[in-house]
Amino acid sequence: MATGTTQPFRVAATPSIAATTTSTAAPLAGAGEAVLVYNAASAIAFIRFGADMTVSASPAIDFPVPPGARMLVHAGEFARTVACVLASGSGTVYFIRGEGTVY
Repeated sequence: MATGTTQPFRVAATPSIAATTTSTAAPLAGAGEAVLVYNAASAIAFIRFGADMTVSASPAIDFPVPPGARMLVHAGEFARTVACVLASGSGTVYFIRGEGTVY
């Protein structure tokens, strides 16, 4: 892909986490370097990508995704798992893996 070009996001798989105030990890399904994170919960979600199921997310150091928001993240080809924790309450956070630079 040439520098400065955009490619539409192509979905490979959509795992989700039933998130709470305790960090929960899940495997990332599908292939691709991009992950579209959709926070369907009513609280801020903090996420972290990892290589195995020992990954843990923390509100103190990991990046936030506002409630109801979507963020396209370049997780890289070596990201195998994702961890998520909510600031409060519980809800579902989706991790849509694929390829592309815009959605």
